[in-house]
Amino acid sequence: MRHFLRLLASLSAICIMSIPAYAQGFVHAHHTQIVAAKGNPLILRGMGLGGWMVQEGYMMGLSNLKAQHVIRERISQIVGKKDTERFYRSWRDNLVTKADIDAMARWGFNSVRLPMHWKLFIKETPGKNGESSIVWNEEGFRRVDRLIAWLKANKMYLILDLHAAPGGQGHDIAISDRDPNSPSLWDSSRNQEAMIALWSEIARRYKNETTIAGYDLLNEPNWGFQDKEDKGGCRETENRPLREIYERTIHAIRSIDSNHMLIIEGNCWGNNYAGILPIADRNTALSFHKYWTPTTQGSIEPFLKLRQQYDMPLWNGESGENTNDWYKRAVTLQEKNGIGWSWWPLKKLGRGNPLEIKTNTNYRQLAAYLRGEGKKPTVKDARAGLMRLARDSRFDRNTHHPDVVEALIGASRKSGAPH
Repeated sequence: MRHFLRLLASLSAICIMSIPAYAQGFVHAHHTQIVAAKGNPLILRGMGLGGWMVQEGYMMGLSNLKAQHVIRERISQIVGKKDTERFYRSWRDNLVTKADIDAMARWGFNSVRLPMHWKLFIKETPGKNGESSIVWNEEGFRRVDRLIAWLKANKMYLILDLHAAPGGQGHDIAISDRDPNSPSLWDSSRNQEAMIALWSEIARRYKNETTIAGYDLLNEPNWGFQDKEDKGGCRETENRPLREIYERTIHAIRSIDSNHMLIIEGNCWGNNYAGILPIADRNTALSFHKYWTPTTQGSIEPFLKLRQQYDMPLWNGESGENTNDWYKRAVTLQEKNGIGWSWWPLKKLGRGNPLEIKTNTNYRQLAAYLRGEGKKPTVKDARAGLMRLARDSRFDRNTHHPDVVEALIGASRKSGAPH
C-alpha cells in the first residue's frame, strides 16, 4: 500500500509538472476552446480601440487620404509640424481614457483589442556604419500600461494587436499605414526583424501580466506572394512568407514568454489560412474577421472546419460597420458556436458604434478642403478645429448610442453562452 501511495504521489507530481505554465492564472487555448485561468470556457466579448494609435482615413471623414501618414502630412502642410504633433498627442490623450473602459465594463463587455502602431513603440536611431539600431519608444508602452491598469480594475482582458507593422503588411494601406514608396514588411528583412524584436520586447515586459489574454501577432495581412496581381492574397495557396514570419515570431516570444495565448490571422484580411496551418504551438488561436457577409451557419463553416481539423480555438477579432440588426444576428451566430468577438470600433466620426465623436465647424471645413471639396482654411481655424476635435474625442463629450450596445450585449445575453 505504501508503495502504491508513493507511486501515486510520483504520478501526481509528473502530472503537475506537465501542466503548461500559462494555465496558472492566464487565459489560454485548450483544444478548441479559449478558457479562463481556472479552465472555464471564456467567450471574449469586446471592442477594438480603432483610431487611437492607428487612424484610418474613413474614421476621420477622410476616406480619400486613406493612411495615417498621408493625413498627418496634409495636416502638417497647413498648420505646421509642431501643431500637428500637438494634435496627435492630444488625440491620444483624449480618445481612450479610464471613463471609456469603465463604461464598457458597465455595459457588459469583458475585453478590449488594442490596435498598435509600431512607431509608438520603436524609434530607429542611426548606429555605426550607417546602420540602425532599435530604441524603444516609451510612449506606446506607457499607454499600454495605463490601459492595463484600467482593465485590471474592471476585471477585463486585453488583446494586443499589431495593426501597423514595420513597413506595412498589406496593399490595403489604410489598415497598416503602409507607405507604398518604402519597403513593405515582406520586402525588408530589417522590417521583419523589427516586428520580431517588438513582440520579443512585449513578451519581456508583459510575460507575467494576466490581464493580457493574448498577442494578436499581425492584423489582416493582405498580400499576394505567388501572384502579384492577387493584391489581397485571397487566391494564395502557400503563404510561405506569412507562415515563416509567424514561426519566427512565435519562436522568439516563446523563448521569453510561455504564458500568453498567441493569435494568428490568415492572409486575405484574416481569412485565407492555406499553407499556414498546422502551427506547432498549442497555446494558439485562429482569428477570422467578418464584415458585410451573411449571418448564416454556412458563412463561418470554413473556420469551424479549421477549428476541428487543427484542434484550435476560434476568435472573431473584428466585425462591425453594419446595422444593429446585423450585429444581433452576427453575435447570436458566433456565440451559438462558442466563438468570442471584438467589434470595430468603440468610437469614430460617424454612427454605427457605441460612441460617436462630434465634429465642429472648423474641422468640417478642414476635412472638406482635404477631400478637395472646399477652400483652404486659415491656419488659426484649422488649428482650432483639430484641437477641438481632439478634446471632443473624450468619453464625456461623445454622442452615446445605447442601441448599438444593446444590439451586441443584448444578443449575447440571449445566446445562452456562459457569461
